[in-house]
Amino acid sequence: MEISLHILDIMHNSIVAGAALVELTVIEDTKKDILSFTIKDNGKGMSKEMVEAVYSPFTTGRTTRKVGLGIPLLKQAAEAADGSIKITSELGVGTELFAQFTHSHIDRQPLGDMAGTMHQLITAFEDIDFLYRHSINGKEFLVDTREIKNILGGVSLKENEVSLWLLNYLTEGEAEISD
Repeated sequence: MEISLHILDIMHNSIVAGAALVELTVIEDTKKDILSFTIKDNGKGMSKEMVEAVYSPFTTGRTTRKVGLGIPLLKQAAEAADGSIKITSELGVGTELFAQFTHSHIDRQPLGDMAGTMHQLITAFEDIDFLYRHSINGKEFLVDTREIKNILGGVSLKENEVSLWLLNYLTEGEAEISD
């Protein structure tokens, strides 16, 4: 599994929780030997009891199934790489999840295809705003869909040319900070 798939799952949870804005910050710092990400949303939030319970695979807010593996699998992946996760939430305000991994740890999952992950989220949920920051050793790439939507003036992000441009923009931005 890749970390980007955990991110996709958690961000989808934010959307299901009614978020209008989902912020993702990925930080890679090889000098400090850290890979971390933070997902913050303005969804409906969770009670303290629910926050404590989401670490269990037998807790889910969904009615279609009785298990929720996203958070427990992420927690397991982080701990396998000498990391951790922390969730804070407030009802009616939103939720923030922070995950940290030891960057060089042999058991750390690869980050994966962040350009593809963000492209999928942005085009599938164009009514949601996304703020994406990715920093590698101080070099930063930033995408704010509010700015993109403003420039497009109502043209759908799902339009073929727009979708292809967006994927290229994300891919090139990721490549620039990876050098």
